[in-house]
Amino acid sequence: MGLTKVTLEITNPEDKSQRLKEEFLVDSGAFYTVLPKRIVDKLNIKPSYQQEFGLADGTKISRDIGSAYVSFEGRRVASPVILGKARDNALMGVLTLEALGLILNPFERKIHPAKLAL
Repeated sequence: MGLTKVTLEITNPEDKSQRLKEEFLVDSGAFYTVLPKRIVDKLNIKPSYQQEFGLADGTKISRDIGSAYVSFEGRRVASPVILGKARDNALMGVLTLEALGLILNPFERKIHPAKLAL
């Protein structure tokens, strides 16, 4: 099984001078994009609410949800993101991927523009 990684630029929507570029694993099974704690702290992104999640092994966890601008290859969108904890990995979820009008080709393990319908 191959992995797809992309470099995203993350910006705090409340302070656009706070931005950084980071490598993210594209996870087509994850709904939200996850920002590890070090990114959240560096960009000073604030939570809006808390959400409970079920993991594949049945474990339940809670994480804060916030907002960030996510940029990839000239496209930029505001996206809800999980404000991760110290050991959480940087993941790009399908909500952000689709908001950018992109899709993961699982055979090529590459990101492509999606064929969208209204």
